[in-house]
Amino acid sequence: MEQRRLALVTGSRRGIGRAAAFALAEAGFDVVINDLERDDDAEATLRGLADRGVQSRFILSDIGDIDGHAPLLDEIYGAFGRLDCLVNNAGMIAQRRGDILEASPAELDGLWRINLRGTFFLTQAAARRMIAESPDRPGRSIVTITSANSLMVSPEKAAYCISKSAASMAAQLFAVRLAEHGIPVFEIRPGLITTEMSAPVRERYSKMMAEGLTPIRRWGTPEEVGRTVASLATGAIPYSIGQVVNVDGGLLTFRL
Repeated sequence: MEQRRLALVTGSRRGIGRAAAFALAEAGFDVVINDLERDDDAEATLRGLADRGVQSRFILSDIGDIDGHAPLLDEIYGAFGRLDCLVNNAGMIAQRRGDILEASPAELDGLWRINLRGTFFLTQAAARRMIAESPDRPGRSIVTITSANSLMVSPEKAAYCISKSAASMAAQLFAVRLAEHGIPVFEIRPGLITTEMSAPVRERYSKMMAEGLTPIRRWGTPEEVGRTVASLATGAIPYSIGQVVNVDGGLLTFRL
């Protein structure tokens, strides 16, 4: 019997990460979820995966701690013997909004640690393990979730924009490097999505949407991002690498 594929989704106890985990499970993947704490949200995600009839595991790990990447992957390979899809979802939003002229090194370093540095080196470590396992086994992929702010300028959250822009370039770099091993790398740029992170600005942006900020005048859902992840992981766009998929209601579409 063919062994099931295995996906790791970082930052997946709730929100977009949970939706991606569920969508991958529905697409036939066993799923490892990872986050900073195993709380009621994490347990709900594990129950949802069990309800979908797949094997799952929670691994407590901070992707910003690079020394923790090897133990994380060791546990995955020890339990499942393979890794077919890495979804880089874990990320931080700016803790405060303010003038770029007042941005501090601590702000930039904090966001850089997770959104770029942790994501970059986990991708590197996972790719090495995938290649060591099999240089060219088909059906593997890496999906990095960035943000509309990897392209769209928001000076009041400069450090966040910079970190996501850099993560976008990292995805392109890995896409080119890993193509020879048949591991396509993709980037998803969510726009305005109904998550806990967006709750503080929900009222502000809802008004702007009603006035035409986005051609599709509603908030996106985590499930819509999750289905996009699963589509990419299951090979919906073959003969493609490094593609950017905007899940944004048209926010990033240039208009006159």
